[in-house]
Amino acid sequence: MTPSHVDIAIIGGGPVGAALAIALKDSGLAVAVLEAKAEFAARDPRALALSQGTRLILERLATWDLLAAKATPIETIHVSQRGGFGRAVLEAKELAVPALGYTTEYGDLYAALAAGLPDSGAVLITGARVTAVRPASGCGLVEYEQAGLARTLTARLLVLADGGKSLPGEVKVKDYGQSAIICTVRTEAPHNGRAYERFTPAGPMALLPLGDDYALVWTTQADEVETRMQWDDATFIAELQSAFGDRQGRFLTARSRSVFPLRLITSAAADQAGLVRIGNAAQTLHPVAGQGFNLGLRDAWWLAETILDASREQLGDAAFLSQYHKHRRWDVGGGIAMTDILVDVFANDLPMLSQVRGLALTAMDAVSPLKTLFARKMMFGAQA
Repeated sequence: MTPSHVDIAIIGGGPVGAALAIALKDSGLAVAVLEAKAEFAARDPRALALSQGTRLILERLATWDLLAAKATPIETIHVSQRGGFGRAVLEAKELAVPALGYTTEYGDLYAALAAGLPDSGAVLITGARVTAVRPASGCGLVEYEQAGLARTLTARLLVLADGGKSLPGEVKVKDYGQSAIICTVRTEAPHNGRAYERFTPAGPMALLPLGDDYALVWTTQADEVETRMQWDDATFIAELQSAFGDRQGRFLTARSRSVFPLRLITSAAADQAGLVRIGNAAQTLHPVAGQGFNLGLRDAWWLAETILDASREQLGDAAFLSQYHKHRRWDVGGGIAMTDILVDVFANDLPMLSQVRGLALTAMDAVSPLKTLFARKMMFGAQA
């Protein structure tokens, strides 16, 4: 039996929505998670870069132990620009942390979080296609279809964690004119826990250690995507070698490729009583610097903290929303600004700007406090 009323309705049972439900375990609140798919699982080829701060949150959610064996530590990050001087190297040992971050497959992360849902106390409603969300102070309404039947659910607080699919059109979109080609590649030299962020005029390239291989994220201009996707493996590897260089020796193999358009998407709607957006429903970032999921997970964590500090009657009211956004303002704003500026500043071949970029990378590498500050913000967000 599905309930007709709960305290909190989480719309979207992906990793961010699942994390919120688990964080609310033992809260005494009635929580429901509505998921459009028939099960809490995903077959997604993308690799995710998890920050050290994200590991700490997953530990608190009793999820990290389920994921640790499938996550590859990032012990060093090498940042450079193609065709220009300057580079910066960040190392975990310099910051006294076990790793700067971890690389894992999206499906493995989702499985680890989904494993915690049955014990969270939340009512799990699968196969629920949400057709309308009607927030209101005191009690909002969710309309959804399940097994061909129209159903409704009321809740004091509605949480959009489904990428914004339930409220289409209420977003601001900045199209970078780029797509990310992703695949797994193997290099001649072992990665030894080293990740690369290499900026090129066409956009950033990232190599993230994943098992014995690398997860490649190759930013490509929109008009070149189709051509690159049609290359045979030998041509793809040769072009990748030319674009990246020989820091890891020769590229040996490349597995099947996928492509995703790159956009900055932020919520354009004003705050509404009884409604909170988290994760990709609030902001979708360019993958440069790997901040998207980490930012969304911190959304879930801080929303849970705000909920636990409020009374049942305060859920979703003006003071509640103000408190939550006060927690998130600098982290979200800083994350959006950092990724957007990196794309705009580094994805071009203006000669003078190349010199400025080189000087900035050299300064960051040479000035230890500056490097530490940057690394901590990468690991723990703008409020580090």
